[in-house]
Formats: sequence, C-alpha cells, structure tokens
Amino acid sequence: MATKSDADKASATSSSGANPASASSSSGVSTVSGLNPASRGITQRKGQFLIAPRRHPSMQMMGIAPLSFSMVEQALKESPDIQIIDRVGPKQVVGALGTGLNEGGVLVALMHEDKAHALAQQAQGQLIVERDQPLQLHDVGYLQQPPLANCNLPAAGAAFSAEFVVMGKGQPVAGAEVYLFGSMLPAQGVTDTQGRVRLTLFGETATSLRKLYVKPRADFWSFYQMQPDVSDSELNMVGLRALSDWPSLKNFPQQQQLTWGQRAMRLDQLPNTFRGQGVKVAVIDSGCTNTHPDLTQVSRGYDIVNKSINTATWNIDTLAHGSHCTGLIAGLDSAGGIRGFVPDAEIHVCKLFPGGQVSQLIDALEYCIEQQIDVVNMSLGGAEPSEALEQQIIRAKQAGIACIVAAGNSGGIVQYPGSSPNVLTVAAIGRVNEFPSDSYHAQTVTPVVDANGFFSASFSCYGPEVSVCAPGVAITSSVPDQSYAAWDGTSMAAPHVTGLAALALAHHPDFRGSGQMRSAARVERLFQIIKQSCQPLMLGDQRRTGFGLPDTLRAVGLAAPQNLPAAASTVASTAAGLSALMNMPALQALRMGYRDLPALQAQTTSLGIPLGLMSFPIPGNYPQTISPGMMTNLW
Repeated sequence: MATKSDADKASATSSSGANPASASSSSGVSTVSGLNPASRGITQRKGQFLIAPRRHPSMQMMGIAPLSFSMVEQALKESPDIQIIDRVGPKQVVGALGTGLNEGGVLVALMHEDKAHALAQQAQGQLIVERDQPLQLHDVGYLQQPPLANCNLPAAGAAFSAEFVVMGKGQPVAGAEVYLFGSMLPAQGVTDTQGRVRLTLFGETATSLRKLYVKPRADFWSFYQMQPDVSDSELNMVGLRALSDWPSLKNFPQQQQLTWGQRAMRLDQLPNTFRGQGVKVAVIDSGCTNTHPDLTQVSRGYDIVNKSINTATWNIDTLAHGSHCTGLIAGLDSAGGIRGFVPDAEIHVCKLFPGGQVSQLIDALEYCIEQQIDVVNMSLGGAEPSEALEQQIIRAKQAGIACIVAAGNSGGIVQYPGSSPNVLTVAAIGRVNEFPSDSYHAQTVTPVVDANGFFSASFSCYGPEVSVCAPGVAITSSVPDQSYAAWDGTSMAAPHVTGLAALALAHHPDFRGSGQMRSAARVERLFQIIKQSCQPLMLGDQRRTGFGLPDTLRAVGLAAPQNLPAAASTVASTAAGLSALMNMPALQALRMGYRDLPALQAQTTSLGIPLGLMSFPIPGNYPQTISPGMMTNLW
C-alpha cells in the first residue's frame, strides 16, 4: 500500500485543524496559517476598577457597619487575579479626621470584568466596585464622537484635496487646527510654520463640502464658513481677525481687560480692596503655566497624573485648558492681560489631564482636603455617575470645601459630577455682539435672546441640577506660553462662579467669626448666597439657567440679595440628584439585600451558600449583625 508523503501528511494535518498556525487560539480568535509565531489574537485586557467600602447613610440607618478599608485591602492583596495598583486615601490626620470620618479611601485595581462582577455580587452591597471611568474637560470640541461606528468609507476612487494657508495680521499663523467637512468623515490638520496645511477627503467633490472650521491656538478669533467655496487647484487663504480687533478688547493685551462675562457679573464695579485675600482655591484641570505674566503668583500644585514620577510638573500645561480657567479665577491685577476675580487668593493647581480618570479626581480631592482648600473648580465630567467619587465629594463638603462644577457640553442632560446634589452646577450662557459673526462662537447662539442680549449656549447641558449660569461663550483668558485665547464651554462658565465664590468667602459678613468654621453648613450657606445674588434670566427654560446669573456686589454683601423665588426648585434639584444616586444598581442591591437580613442568612445557610459578608471591627456602636467568616468566602 502506498504511504503518504510528508507533504501530504502536512496538508492533511492542516485541513483537519491540527496545524497550530491555523487552529483557533485559546482566546477564541482564529489565527491565520503562515503568521509569525509571535503573533496572537486580540482579547480584552484587564480593566481598571475602583473598590471602596460603601459608606452610604442608609447603611447606618439599617444598623450596618461599614467594612474596614485596611481589611478589604488585605483581602484583595491575597487574591491572585486582582492586582492593586494604587491606594487613594487620607495621608495625614487632617484628611482622616477633619471630615468626621475615622477611615476613608479607595483602591484602584486591575481585574477582568467577570471578576469585578463576582466581587460585587459576593460583597452583597457593602463594597463599591465600579469601573475607573475616564474624564473629559468641558470646553467645546467641534469634533464629536460618532454615535455609531460607520464603516461605509470609500476604499478607492476620486479624492478631493485642497491646500490652505492661514494668515493673521499679515503673517502666517502656525499651529492652527483646520477642519474640512464633507458628507462623510471630516479631514483635519494643523498648519506648519508657513501657515499651510493640505487636507484630503475621499469620495467628496468641491460641491459636497459642507463646512470649514479654523481654530487658532491663541491671539486670534476662530473662523467658520458654511458651504465653503474651496479650490483644489489654487491655494485657499483664510484670514483671521486678531482678538484686539474687537471693540471690547481694544489695545488688548497691552492694556488690561476684564472679560465681558466678568463685567456682566459686575466685577468691574467692585471696590479694588476686594481681592480674595485669605481664601484657598484649587483648580483641578490640565495644569497651569505659571510663566505666563498673568499667572506668576501661582506657586502650589500637585501633578496627580504623574505622581509616581514627579508631582511638581503641575506647571506644564500642554492642553492650555487649566491655564485658561486659572486666569479667569485669579489673573494678576497688572498693566496688561486679563484680571481674575481673586488675584490675591492662594491658588493650588491639581493636574489631572491629559488622561484623567475618576480615581485621580478622588486623589485630587484628597489633596484639597489635606490642604484645607476653600473652593474647588472642576470644569470636567464623565459619562456615568460614580458612587466612589460621590463619597469623596461628600467628605470634601464635610471638610468645608465648596465644589463648583461645569454642567457639561453635550447639549443634553447634566453630566456627572455636575448632577451630584453636593456641588454647585454651572451652565453656560453667551451674549450677542461679543464675537465676530464669522467665528465659530456664532454657532452657539440659540433662538431665545433676552433684552440684554443673553442666550443659553447651544452646547450647554441642562436639567434641574443646574444651580446657576455664567458666561461661557467667547471668553478670553490666558494660555501658554504668553498668549490669550477666546474659548467656549461650561468649562469657561464654572471659573466665573468659582472666582465669585472665593470673593464671597473672603468678604461676605456671614463668613467672619464663627462663619469661618469649615463645615458642610458653611458650604451650603455659600451656595445659598450665590443663588440669592443671581439676576434671573428669562431664556425659555429655567433648567438651562437655574437661579440665573450671579452678581458680584450681592455675593460679597455690598448689595441686597434677591429673594429666592423658587425654593422648591432647590428641593427638586436635590431630590433629583438623591433619587439618581439611590437608584444606582449597587444601592438597590443594598436595600434588597438588607431588607430582612436574618431571613437572608437563614435561607443561604439552608442552601449551603455562605452569605459572604462580615462586619470588621471599627470604632463606634454599630451592631455587629453579620456573622464573621467572610474572608475565605468573599474572594
């Protein structure tokens, strides 16, 4: 009988699926015959999760002792498939005891999704286990993430290509972002030192182009053109207007100016002795370039993103966002540039971007507790609420820290942490005739404009959680290296209110004497004063403006406050925030799990299933209602 040759054997083996090069990998991803042996299938990597003992007030009402943080940490360390990469918690006595809590903290760990789910289930509501979400800054980015992945891109065929040169004051403008939009995905690029950039759109023609948007890095107004007439054979020139060409910024920055927003809030009428002396303000953002002439007084900070390498690099601001916000709050009172609300306040910079996550924001707030900060500006947000972050915001409030938060720029409902009932949330408004009609700022105007020219910005998030509104369209402030830029966003609105809050704490009579004591009550009184200072705006929807535009003179006690016309609005806002938190799946599980604890224990024992819970010894008189023995059962 004839035998198969070696080649035949190899072929047969391959067709039967025994060839390692063509068999499915252990991950379930098929590999291809002939690939480099070093290649591998793509699987899901371990996710980054936050783990913390739940300290919700409902637990105390049910007589349940919070788990010991140190014991939870030790148990997690003993789990072979959980890797703890960071521990965020009190570093000093101030952080541990200054909030009335003996213990607090969050563990950051790497694990697979199924492990995190099992951990949450086994903890029966006593642990917070949630993804460490990424955060974003709340300035307006023109390009939005597509709601669905669109793979219908032309693979071949004609392409439309055009070259642009961007000019300003007769000179090429380098570093300007240029976006060209057709009927599909846009093309984008950045101008070179000659102010030039070439963009190519596949499957488009000159007649299918829809928009052209040019965003300079600094010193010029943006440019926006619908249905642009673009040539593919000639150089297309875009001329930008200098910021100082606008009447309200005449001779800027050589001559110091207030933003139109600061004037709208009557900062220009405040006596010059009201400068925020003695108040500490933290800006949790992208850093702050303190070599800028307006920001040279900023000397304290903490780089959370690079804390394992160097915490002193908070003064490197590659995004410029943090410098812009800090200038609005505390720009120096000098001959030129922009003056902030509180030029004499003590400013702390917490660098969280690029790459900020919820765990790092928790760490930044821990820094604020340790440093006894008075007001925090958070022009940032995430896609989903975080119970771990909410616990930290509550700790900060108990320590007397007022958190001022941007509502968000999606044009939808308020984003978290703006939706928290423990912060003051700021929406954005604009005013007509404060920017050129051919700039992108004009695209933010909404149909309802009041007698003073105010309008609700089209991008601003809305909802009952909005406390107040503030200027957030065409706001000029400091950016690296020694320049200025006009930006949009609730990111720009929040610093106006942060500056006003710092002024109120420094100068309002209610915060002298016993009113200086750091507490949640002081924070609530500050929020009330800001709301009572507001000028109501009739822009068609109170969910977009809250109590209205804060007034500086009223906020510091130099003018009579407004009567709060809608106290029920505050109650509704707080109720909405609390309802959202209580409806989290984790808290629903907590309520269900502890509704009848003895019966639950008896049922699980009869089934031979351990309950998986334990109350660790902690100071206090909490009843020890859960039987010990959990350490071998929980993980």
